[in-house]
Amino acid sequence: MTTAPQLLAFGGVIVLGAMSPGPDFAVVVRHSAVSGRAHGTLAAAGVASGVFAWAIAAASGVAALVALIPVAFTVIKLVGAGYLAYLGIRALWSARRVGGFRVEPTAPGAASPGRWVAFRDGLLCNLLNPKAAVFFVALLPQFLPADPGLLDTVALSVTAVVITGAWFLAVASLVAGLRRLFARPAVRRAVDAVTGVVLIGLGVRLALTSAR
Repeated sequence: MTTAPQLLAFGGVIVLGAMSPGPDFAVVVRHSAVSGRAHGTLAAAGVASGVFAWAIAAASGVAALVALIPVAFTVIKLVGAGYLAYLGIRALWSARRVGGFRVEPTAPGAASPGRWVAFRDGLLCNLLNPKAAVFFVALLPQFLPADPGLLDTVALSVTAVVITGAWFLAVASLVAGLRRLFARPAVRRAVDAVTGVVLIGLGVRLALTSAR
């Protein structure tokens, strides 16, 4: 049975991993800055869902196959790099659009068609990063007992999801709180341009990474 000290230690490592700058952070910040708290929250939920999937995959041995089989690792990293490049190009295109940016009032209860996109971006950004597989394959066994049960796996997976989700929800809330600033056309264009360049750069770095 996984003990409380093991869960705390595992949680500490997850905190450091979640706070590391990367594509997940860039995606959550952009959706929060451009579209508000609801979109940022859904992007954060997408990232947390990806973390849960990788944690379960690591516990079941699927992630180990991704980390150890060169073809699987390469395919996922190239698809992931392509997706990051797509997000970056989309952000740069948005920065070039004429007319600036204006916050439109939204009717109470109205659904935003872009919210699914925010969740999808967060989810795919995490799932298509094979370094997450390597991270969980290296980390999870250190905190599981010699003969782990279902509850041990679930406990660590839920811990990873809760911590990651809480961190990115805090990021989304903080950035969304500055929405009036980001609503200014010049600032909006700067946010799009910077996140576009960062996402493309992260995509290139991912494409060049190795499993070792």
